[in-house]
Amino acid sequence: MSVEMTLQHGHPAPRTVPDAHEVAAVHAARDNLRTEPRVVRAVVIAMALTFLSVFVVLPLVVVFAQAFSQGVGVYLAALSDPEALSAIRLTLLIAAISVGLNLVFGLIAAWAIAKFEFAGKTFLISLIDLPFSVSPVISGLVFVLLFGAQGYFGPWLASHDIRLLFAVPGIAFATLFVTFPFVARALIPLMQEQGTQEEEAAISLGASGLQTFFRVTLPNIKWGVLYGVLLCNARAMGEFGAVSVVSGHIRGETNTMPLLVEILYNEYQFVASFAIASLLAMLALITLVAKTILERHLDEGLSSHEH
Repeated sequence: MSVEMTLQHGHPAPRTVPDAHEVAAVHAARDNLRTEPRVVRAVVIAMALTFLSVFVVLPLVVVFAQAFSQGVGVYLAALSDPEALSAIRLTLLIAAISVGLNLVFGLIAAWAIAKFEFAGKTFLISLIDLPFSVSPVISGLVFVLLFGAQGYFGPWLASHDIRLLFAVPGIAFATLFVTFPFVARALIPLMQEQGTQEEEAAISLGASGLQTFFRVTLPNIKWGVLYGVLLCNARAMGEFGAVSVVSGHIRGETNTMPLLVEILYNEYQFVASFAIASLLAMLALITLVAKTILERHLDEGLSSHEH
C-alpha cells in the first residue's frame, strides 16, 4: 500500500508511530546503561568534557579571539582583501564541483552496491574506501606524477595546451579524489538496511527504473543524501594536503582558504590568517549543527522503516 501511494503521489507513506511497549523497552534499555556508581559516571563525564574543552573548544576560542584582537574593522578588512576574496571564491567553486560530481557518483555507486549483486562488488567497495587509507599528500603527488611536465600524460597535455596542474582543474581533481567516498559511504548502509522490497513492489506495479528511483528509492534516502553531501562539502572546503601539492600556491589564483591561512601565518599576518581561519571554523560549526540534525532524521527514518 505504501509503494502504491508513493507512485501515485510522489512522496513516501506516513511513518508508523511506535507503541507504548516499544517506548517502554527503549527507556528500560537506557536505565540498564546507568548501572555504574554516580561517582564513576561523574568522573567519566568530567574527563570527556575536559578533553573536549582543551582540544576542541579552547582552540576555537583562540582562533576567534585572535581574529577579532584588533577590532571588527580590521577583521572585515582582512576578509575583504582581494586575495582573501579570491581564496573564498575558489574554495566555494571547488566545493561545488566536488559535491556535484560526488553526489552523482555516490548515488549510482550506492544504488548498485546496495540493490544488485554483481561480480567485482567487493572490489568496488574497496576502491571507494581507498581515499580513506591514502594520505592526501600522496594522492596529490600521484596527480603530479601523472599530469606534471615530466609525468606520464604531461607531454601530451602540454602539446595540446591543456593545463591541469597549478590551475583550477588540478585542484578539482585532487579534491574529488579525497572526497568521493563520503556520499557513497553515507548511503550504502542506509540503502542496504532498507532492502529491495519496495523497489520490487514498485516494478511489479509497472514502474520503470527511473520512476522507481525517483519516487521510491530517493525519498527514502533523502536525509542520507543530505548527510553525505554535508560531509563531502566540509572535507572539500577544508582540504589542505592534496590541494597544497597540485595548486602551485599562485597568489590570487590557486590558493584556497586553508592554503591562504598558512601563507598569511608564515608572513606574520596573524590577524588576517586567523580571520580566514575563523571563517572556516564558522563553516565547521554550521556543519556540526547540520550534521547533528541530519543524524537525528536518519535515526528516525531507520526506526520508522523497521516499524
